[in-house]
Amino acid sequence: MQYPLEITFKVWTLAPKITVTDANGKVLFFVKQKLFKLKEAIGVFADEAQTQRLYDIKADRIIDFSARYNFTDSNGAVIGGVKKKGMKSLWKAHYDIFDNANSDLHIQEENPWVKVLDSLFQEVPILGALSGYVLNPKYLVKRTNGTVVMRLEKQPSFLSRKFLVKPIDQLSPQEETQVLLSLIMMILLERARG
Repeated sequence: MQYPLEITFKVWTLAPKITVTDANGKVLFFVKQKLFKLKEAIGVFADEAQTQRLYDIKADRIIDFSARYNFTDSNGAVIGGVKKKGMKSLWKAHYDIFDNANSDLHIQEENPWVKVLDSLFQEVPILGALSGYVLNPKYLVKRTNGTVVMRLEKQPSFLSRKFLVKPIDQLSPQEETQVLLSLIMMILLERARG
């Protein structure tokens, strides 16, 4: 993959759609969330026409604060998952990334004050619509030992949300896939913010 990757999320669509492109503008993933599902079901495709399904992301339980979202490849084999860290995420977004049973990678919000300011700013009539341009959270993907391996930064935008993904340290191809799918799922879960 040619980094940095750009993740674009349209805010004003009924069914959430995310496009992931590389530095050359090539579409790597097109993500479409199914509507009106009690259990989250998200398809990850190789193109916007949705001709080749690459991965599925499915919740392990019906709508829950701490559901685990499992990733499966096109053959149905589980390749990992991500889970929001319950109460710890109220103040600062925190997600654990799993490679089946173990969790060596984590996503953490870099500055929790952005979350607080965003919540306050959105309550101001008319000006609240500008929060997507003014407040831009950043997330770090870390190993358990604290080594930062990847960074996700929201870019200023009005009608859509744009994020840049930049590698910091080496990841195996499987870890890279797990991290990217986890970041996509986190964006879907945190989309109401900034």
